[in-house]
Amino acid sequence: MKILITGGAGFIGQRLAKRLLAHYPHSLSLVLADCVTTDAFAADPRAQSVACDIADPAQVRQLVTPDTAVIYHLAAIVSGQAEAEFDLGMKVNLAATQSLLELCRGLPAPPKFIFASSLAVYGGDPADVMTEQTAVYPRSSYGMQKAAGELLVNDYSRKGFVDGRALRLPTIAVRAGKPNRAASSFVSGIIREPLNGQPASCPVGREVLVVLSSPATVVENLLHAHLVPAAALGTSRTLNLPNLAITIGEMIDTLEQIAGPEVTARIRFDRDEVVERIVMTWPARIDASRALALGFKRDEDFASIIRSYQREIGI
Repeated sequence: MKILITGGAGFIGQRLAKRLLAHYPHSLSLVLADCVTTDAFAADPRAQSVACDIADPAQVRQLVTPDTAVIYHLAAIVSGQAEAEFDLGMKVNLAATQSLLELCRGLPAPPKFIFASSLAVYGGDPADVMTEQTAVYPRSSYGMQKAAGELLVNDYSRKGFVDGRALRLPTIAVRAGKPNRAASSFVSGIIREPLNGQPASCPVGREVLVVLSSPATVVENLLHAHLVPAAALGTSRTLNLPNLAITIGEMIDTLEQIAGPEVTARIRFDRDEVVERIVMTWPARIDASRALALGFKRDEDFASIIRSYQREIGI
């Protein structure tokens, strides 16, 4: 079986690749496509890392071959950058998604197409409970691009061109590594940096409510997404993934309980109007009952997320 991961050299892409290789110990051909290559799987003959421009159909066409059974479309320009660089966001987050779907349309059998969407598709009052039937009204360019991608995935599935699943991912924390240009980057930063002995800046107040999922849980849900039978999904191929709702203050208090006040003392509050304006449009109460009924998982508490990160970095 051939599986293609766009954004395969990224934080989640590499973790998903590792999980897929473990889940399919035999007869798997895995292609990790990204703007850069990774040598993380150089020793595994089942995996191939390819550098390409995801927005160039000619380059991607070389990867979407007739034997492609599953595509994980993770590649994207993150929220803060998509807001600042509108044309780039439209090119990568929307045009490239449609181009990839068109390439799938030409395959002899419709592949499973797992699209990484976002809760940023919602708008309206963030205090409202958002269901999968709630009308989307994105208030950021990134959210609009993801909402349009969802519609494409649903319609290409309706037409039988792909077997699509559009997953609305919550904020992923705690991410190892360095900050990126996502507006939500600070959510990991206020945990990661203090635990690593570094100062951290929080651009929003303690009262802000966010919805989270750990990297491990997101990866398990991505794996599960292509295992769910199409019949179980019905006509709506968009799913709110399970999540953990927590305030910034509760996150910091949990960190202090685990690591001590000397660690949380490294966090300072420096409000950033641009980041805060984006974050405050994101919903904080998400109905994920359908995904839970389909077997998708959620994190039980934030303490377990912190401890998982500590184990990962060896502290």
